[in-house]
Amino acid sequence: MPGQRRRRRQRRDERERAAARFAPETGHWEVLFETQDASEWRAHMRRLRSSGTRIDWTAVRMDTLCGRLVHPTVYRLSLFVPDADRDPRQGPAGS
Repeated sequence: MPGQRRRRRQRRDERERAAARFAPETGHWEVLFETQDASEWRAHMRRLRSSGTRIDWTAVRMDTLCGRLVHPTVYRLSLFVPDADRDPRQGPAGS
């Protein structure tokens, strides 16, 4: 198919940029919201999307930790917080 190689390369490049941007040495993930109630999770996400707050959704991680009999399912919203002593426009540490 025409353009398949280009699209594959673009997706690979995007994954590499994301891996470098969110590498452990560049910052950490801070939990903003966590719940075991799915309806509370959906309501919180709806409020966040409808609020006037500007959110960089590329730096947000939404996790669903699937439960079993012993552990309940947990919904977690995390935001990547870059280290204060690093310039976010720089590449990964050591480059």
